[in-house]
Amino acid sequence: AKAQPLNVRAASTDFEVHAKYVAEMVRQMMVAQYGEETYTRGLNVYTTLVAADQTAAYEALRHGILNYESHQPYRGPEAFIPLPQSSSDLEDAIDDALNDHPDSGSLLTAVVIAANPQQVTVQRPGGQRIDITGEGLKPVQLALSVKAGPNVRIRPGAVVRIVKFTQNGAPEKWRITQLPDVQGALVALDPRDGAVKALTGGFDFDLNKFNHVTQAWRQPGSSFKPFIYSAALEKGFSPTTLVDDAPLYFPPSVPGGQPWAPKDFEDTFEGPMTLKRALAESKNLVAIRVLQAITPRYAQQWATRFGFDAERQPPYLTMALGAGSVTPMQMAAAYSAFANGGYRVNPMLIERITDHAGKILVESQPAPPTDATRAISARNAFIMDTMLNEVARSGTGARAQATLKRPDLYGKTGTTNDAMDAWFAGFQPTLATVVWMGYDTPRSLGMRETGAQVSLPVWINFMQTALQGVPVATLTPPTGVTQASGDWYYAENARDGGIASLNDAGAPAPAASDASAATPAISDPGERSRILDLFKGG
Repeated sequence: AKAQPLNVRAASTDFEVHAKYVAEMVRQMMVAQYGEETYTRGLNVYTTLVAADQTAAYEALRHGILNYESHQPYRGPEAFIPLPQSSSDLEDAIDDALNDHPDSGSLLTAVVIAANPQQVTVQRPGGQRIDITGEGLKPVQLALSVKAGPNVRIRPGAVVRIVKFTQNGAPEKWRITQLPDVQGALVALDPRDGAVKALTGGFDFDLNKFNHVTQAWRQPGSSFKPFIYSAALEKGFSPTTLVDDAPLYFPPSVPGGQPWAPKDFEDTFEGPMTLKRALAESKNLVAIRVLQAITPRYAQQWATRFGFDAERQPPYLTMALGAGSVTPMQMAAAYSAFANGGYRVNPMLIERITDHAGKILVESQPAPPTDATRAISARNAFIMDTMLNEVARSGTGARAQATLKRPDLYGKTGTTNDAMDAWFAGFQPTLATVVWMGYDTPRSLGMRETGAQVSLPVWINFMQTALQGVPVATLTPPTGVTQASGDWYYAENARDGGIASLNDAGAPAPAASDASAATPAISDPGERSRILDLFKGG
């Protein structure tokens, strides 16, 4: 028996669907309900996830994170181990080291056996050796220099990550890479009933079990603006209300305090512009002026209709820039209200639970919302949809419609101060999806790394799969709205298609009686100057 070779089969860590964050959520819910019996009763839990959507979410988020990481400097090997002289001891030492640094999907772990600037030889479990040259060393050239710091330099005994890549259709080659530092989250709900269709709470559950979908309280940035604009519609604003995109300055509120001079992302000013255009271009100064007009306290209370916590959305002007705190799950549920005609939904993950014999213990089929769950009026949701559609058509989210080639996409980008959080929150009427990226310990993603640059591509990649075969949806105008000059209004605010403006009293001024007469006044230099003076100071 001692002489017989042992063929040990490693425990499989491959699953048909990558849903470990969901599995942990379910485990916690089951323990809360059944206690320790959770592990002995043979319970079967059936979730609302769609396997194809879940796989698409997992792959889209990992691809997006790895794409961002590919532009970051190499931080150095994960560890260093001494290399024994004998081949058998060497293999054992490498296998032990790699057990402490497990593979992460396509990112495989290996130990460096030999290294120079032209070639690195690494060893995988079982004695597999791989030579990496050329383009495969490009990301780590500085780490192969003798001048590299001791914690960064790639040398024999270094534990590194390798990944296969292709270039110009050539055969696959190996490249040295690194585990990402950045994190992300993706969650998709059916806005019609709140059923969770896909959820991935981070890059790799085995490396970081913190579920960023439900546990990460982050600033939403400009992805919060639609809730401010939704509140403004109830105060007389319309998509064509003119608000000035001009400098703002707020002196210190207390002696020794700091003044506040908010800016737009591009740090340019375009003068009077419609609310619809301002949302599409994510103009901060317009959003602040709108919030001034409706008051932060009103906007704070309005946001609670969507499921946000009032205490996490302080009633100050910074709310217009998304300075409060939200989770990606909250954002998905909130955007669902725009997608479903104004109803609040509660995210639902578990459809039924059975015992070991198949007896149903709990069953809760997703149900459509009712009047009791209405958050905003149907007409408020509809007009916000027309504005969010413009964002995805011609604004900061224009890549959505341009790539997916369908007009029924809606959403909003979000980037916080110093690009510490990047968002895209959006929907097609049958699926509301939110993507977030950032560091666990908040720090800048890079000053040009916006929600449109890092989160929107993840959203697009996911929706490309999730919306396959889904017919294009057309919104039906509800009662109480009317169309004039191509835009939709509350019926009482249409004024024959006139364009209102934010007057010096801080409220929408009466609209002109004729839209064609209102536009030339703004293009006239003298009148434009007068309007600019009128708007200054909000």
